[in-house]
Amino acid sequence: MSVPLAVLRPEPGNAATVAAIRALGGEAIALPLFAVVPLAWELPADGHDALVLTSANAVRHAGAGLAALAHLPVHAVGAATARAARDAGLRVVATGAGDGRTLLDAAGAAGVRRALLLTARDRAVAAHGVVATIRAVYAAVPTEPVGMDRLAGSVALVHSPRAAVRLAALVADRGTTAVAAISPAAAAMLGNGWRAVAVAAMPSDPAVIAAGLALAGD
Repeated sequence: MSVPLAVLRPEPGNAATVAAIRALGGEAIALPLFAVVPLAWELPADGHDALVLTSANAVRHAGAGLAALAHLPVHAVGAATARAARDAGLRVVATGAGDGRTLLDAAGAAGVRRALLLTARDRAVAAHGVVATIRAVYAAVPTEPVGMDRLAGSVALVHSPRAAVRLAALVADRGTTAVAAISPAAAAMLGNGWRAVAVAAMPSDPAVIAAGLALAGD
């Protein structure tokens, strides 16, 4: 019997990860622990030299205000975020391959000095030298997951430190569940007692899937 991978991230990312796992021949369980909702926000005054996006959710939930920022060059955290930005009519000049802080470091090296960051309410990056303004345009709110008993014997995929905290709070008997974490920061929030924990080679969905499949094959 194959070991399933439990996908905990919110929609629409959950469905995308489930589809990617199945395309690789794996078994996937959809168990989203959060739902993403838009937040009301105000456009800042002009004077920014770049728009930084650390999640495709920022594009999906920014609403009508996003069009007013179309003149700003976009630095996107990864390919999915860059694709969402282009689909929304934005001009992407840089696509990262790491986390948000790595993206901002690269933006600074490229000459960005007064960036506008559109992000989540519970953001991973609290501040950075190149960021002049931060606007929270969405929030990931906890949901009541159904079917958590299916985690037993699975490999849970954790896409953020916040998801790791919530998973640890929900699972008392951890000995039959392995976890693939997207980053060392996420792994550090899991606590002890899991059957096994692996960290993705890089902070991306394909990498955390690969780590999960490797654990499933052990």
